[in-house]
Amino acid sequence: MELEPIIGLEVHTQLLTKSKMFCLCDANYQIAEPNSKVCPVCMALPGSLPVINRQAIEFVIMTGLALNCSINEFTQFDRKNYAYPDLVKGYQISQYDFPVAYEGFLEIETDDQPHRIGITRAHLEEDVAKMQHNNDSTNGHTLIDLNRCGIPLMEIVSEPEISSPEQAREYLIKLQNIVRYLEVSTGDMEEGSFRCDANISLRPKGSKTLGTKVEIKNMNSFRSIHKALTFEIKRQTIAINNNEVIIQETRGWDEEKEITFSQRSKEFAHDYRYFPEPDLKPIKISKEHIENLKSSLPEMPQERRDRLIKNYNLSEYNAKLITSNKATADYFEACLTSHSSKSSQQIEIAKSIANWINTELAKLLNQTNTPIENIKISPKSLINLLNLIEKGTINSTQGKQVLEKMFDTGKSSEQIVEEENFSQISDLDSIRSIVKDIIVQHPDPVQDYANGKENAIGFLVGQVMKTSKGKADPKISKSLLIEEILSGTK
Repeated sequence: MELEPIIGLEVHTQLLTKSKMFCLCDANYQIAEPNSKVCPVCMALPGSLPVINRQAIEFVIMTGLALNCSINEFTQFDRKNYAYPDLVKGYQISQYDFPVAYEGFLEIETDDQPHRIGITRAHLEEDVAKMQHNNDSTNGHTLIDLNRCGIPLMEIVSEPEISSPEQAREYLIKLQNIVRYLEVSTGDMEEGSFRCDANISLRPKGSKTLGTKVEIKNMNSFRSIHKALTFEIKRQTIAINNNEVIIQETRGWDEEKEITFSQRSKEFAHDYRYFPEPDLKPIKISKEHIENLKSSLPEMPQERRDRLIKNYNLSEYNAKLITSNKATADYFEACLTSHSSKSSQQIEIAKSIANWINTELAKLLNQTNTPIENIKISPKSLINLLNLIEKGTINSTQGKQVLEKMFDTGKSSEQIVEEENFSQISDLDSIRSIVKDIIVQHPDPVQDYANGKENAIGFLVGQVMKTSKGKADPKISKSLLIEEILSGTK
């Protein structure tokens, strides 16, 4: 039987407000001592009352607008009742019937094909405490840190319209990029500010009836989500083809074994007994307020990508890489501003900047796990380096070496070129001397080129660069090699 997966994603993202959702406690809890960012409200002490964080509401409205959602002009908070050790009140203040945003969509591309994924809702709730487990066989225990209690948490729920792990990954990458462009969340999966649960079922291809849904948790990277969904599709496919019953359950993801495992059964719907939060009044959001927030939205990733392609003739690939991170796109445009070029030259300059950012600089950032906003190379410094290459002071090979030293030390390209004696050899007599030696040392490639094998010249240029320690001008070296070879064959 040919089966198709149906996937829906629930994303929880912590919002970048200064204070918590319903109290004035500092929301910057990540590096604080356990249980130090708390008050009677987030500790749920008797008699304490919540007060709504206005900015959190506005952040969800902005996100909803960016996701093409409708915004509820009437919204309210509800109590979601369940018992769990990390939920100190015994209930969570969330939203049910009247979320802030609803019925939107996010457009993605996989295999060069566009897909529109529906957004069911985006609503607000409070985060729960964090449990720290010690599984020591003789002294096992669990500690609870309440610092995370009450952090504003936005939940974005997709329609079950995702049909592959690749689409799920692309959806999450694009969603993460949007919340970062809006600056409403760090979107960091490792620190837990961007978390995802996946619901997946399989059904016969072409059927309209959904299969039994399984929820997968504990995925903390795009790679984990892709692998977990891939494994679960394979597991359910084998089970269905063997006439086994798929159980509605919650499964965890084991990162080391790369398998999902059963955590708890969900055969029956969980009765959360939602009812309107009695300690909070409903909220009315005016059309004027919504329009003001809409007009304040920054340029979104797709819009920015389209503009860079149109204005600077960047390739789709380069533009997508540049705009995949707001800080990278900001850095790219700051480099352009730093370059004092005529408008007619900007297209070529833009392409050069994009190539260096997407290749050599990206390699250094990945190797050192450094965010681009933390690097020691200012946009002006990168432009100065490219100017040295353009003038012929150094060649591109030397430029890569200089960039690496700039990255490590923060020194200017001019200072490094002077200190390391990186200046390019452009003197014809000096290069010709090296060229003649290379021709003598490598008669076979020389003969190959003389016989019409054009690729042989690349090897010989490489030998010149190696002998000169990268200082010879490669264009001059190639020209002199051809001249010497051809003169020797006459």
